Amino acid sequence: MTGQPPSLFEVDDESRPLADRLRPHTLADVVGQNHLLAAEAPIGRMVDGHRLVSMVLWGPPGCGKTTVARLLAEQTDLAFEPLSATFSGVADLRKIFQAARQRREIGQGTLLFVDEIHRFNRAQQDSFLPYVEDGTIVLVGATTENPSFELNGALLSRCQVFVLKRLDDVALDTLITRAEHLLGEPLPLDADARHALIAMADGDGRYLLNMIEQVRALPAPLDPAGLAAAVQKRAPLYDKSQEGHYNLISALHKSMRGSDPDAALYWLARMLQGGEDPLFIARRITRFANEDIGLADPNAVQQALAAWDVYERLGSPEGELAIAQAVLYLSTAPKSIGVYRGFNKAWAAAKRTGSLMPPAHILNAPTSLMKNLGYGKGYQYDPDTDTGFSGADYFPDGLPRETFYEPTTGGYERAIGERLRHWDQLRNGTTNDDDNDPKSSPEGLVP
Repeated sequence: MTGQPPSLFEVDDESRPLADRLRPHTLADVVGQNHLLAAEAPIGRMVDGHRLVSMVLWGPPGCGKTTVARLLAEQTDLAFEPLSATFSGVADLRKIFQAARQRREIGQGTLLFVDEIHRFNRAQQDSFLPYVEDGTIVLVGATTENPSFELNGALLSRCQVFVLKRLDDVALDTLITRAEHLLGEPLPLDADARHALIAMADGDGRYLLNMIEQVRALPAPLDPAGLAAAVQKRAPLYDKSQEGHYNLISALHKSMRGSDPDAALYWLARMLQGGEDPLFIARRITRFANEDIGLADPNAVQQALAAWDVYERLGSPEGELAIAQAVLYLSTAPKSIGVYRGFNKAWAAAKRTGSLMPPAHILNAPTSLMKNLGYGKGYQYDPDTDTGFSGADYFPDGLPRETFYEPTTGGYERAIGERLRHWDQLRNGTTNDDDNDPKSSPEGLVP
């Protein structure tokens, strides 16, 4: 729409859905996607040059993918062939490819638009390749799923991926204004209810227009409470098996790692509202306690395990509060990846060094033969030493001592670091008299 009176439409059939009646007539009228469609933007430059490449439009529902594809064909003089991957198969594709060949012979190009292209299997996706390569078709696929997960590498290598954004508040407000102009009257909403309607759409332009059709006949003026009673809020986007699942758990993990308890609580609430299994979250935060906190706060993993246990005992919704408590504890705890990095280094060393035997002095010798071979010879029992620390070498013979675990100075690891430095001094014989005094030893340090 361009803001002109309703007479601009070729057919203004009020029986058609509002979303269909308000479809833009040019790319300039598409809202919320200027980063792709403006004259200086990637798709805008292609259209100006009448040189389209095959592409994948990736974005959430209601952001304009189908509309953009149709307008691309119209504005570059290509025949528009729409297809839904949900209802079509290879036979349908063959018919389209044959028709595209015939058009090409008379100088007419074809834009094949495939909605939900990620629903095609590998063989069906492969069938596009020769026709994309020789220019028989310009393929425009639309998907709500991450193309890198759902589309073949061969097909992706022949297409540019463009990311369409969810519609922001400005774009949604523009759609409301256009709808009011087309309908010839303002919606029966006060200012707060208008803002609430935009929030309820959650970035989905099609859903917004569907709600407008419900609202337009209601008595005026509606406040937010009246609006909420009349129409249903759009369910938030969240697919527990697809990218939304991984994006939100990543956001939760990184918010806790960044010590931002408020953001962590928000992402936790988003996941739970989206239907995520709370036990999955419990498992992930337990892993977080070991990976990102470790010995900086040894109680962190106990908090995570307690939340897991409480949820299993209480279920939803009561048990979700225990998970929220654990998320807050982990978000505000000191952070360290010393355990994580140390274990990875030790793993690499163990893999590199193969089957090196432990040094003989720390091996048990239950038989005389083993004693004769030197098992256990020279072993020092650490509790019997003056300092409780013998300084013996426990690495395999032939493997120089390596430092795998490097504690940070945060939380309880500060005390661990001082203790390790004290033991290094004892091992190297560099302690002074005060260092040998048990009262000055870091052994008694507590977090």
